[in-house]
Amino acid sequence: MATESGAKAKIIIQQCLSARLQVKPADDTPAEFVEVNRGIIVHICFLKGASEDILEKMVKSVLNVKLSESENDKLVSVLDLPGDVLIVPQATLGGKMKGKVMQYHSNIHKDEGMALYTSFTQQIQQTVENNAKTKEHNCQVKWGTYGNRQVLSVITNGPFTHCIEF
Repeated sequence: MATESGAKAKIIIQQCLSARLQVKPADDTPAEFVEVNRGIIVHICFLKGASEDILEKMVKSVLNVKLSESENDKLVSVLDLPGDVLIVPQATLGGKMKGKVMQYHSNIHKDEGMALYTSFTQQIQQTVENNAKTKEHNCQVKWGTYGNRQVLSVITNGPFTHCIEF
């Protein structure tokens, strides 16, 4: 069952000059971070009704949408830039305001969401690794930890942010 809008997943794509995501908070050991340079940040949330069937379309859309400015001021995809990709699990995208509080009844079960998130990150990584331009420029794919609170720092040349529903 999809949400009222029919969406099974939501993505926010933001271009960045650099980004840093804390993936493990400090405890007895120092905090752990992942970092990317120029490219895009992909905030992703899976909703009820989401399945592996939508992942290929999502991956192609994220990597091929022309959002980044090239050196000659043309819009190009992150693959053509070429640039890095940071994937951030963002369950709050599934929230709906009811009165003065947010509710997340549309979100997929955590275990299902984690499986889809893992598959999505693997497909993004594989596509970036197999692309000639991104491979030549040693572009990276990094991702956050599903189900945990994380701290994100971004330097952007926008904000140039877009929301896409699948």
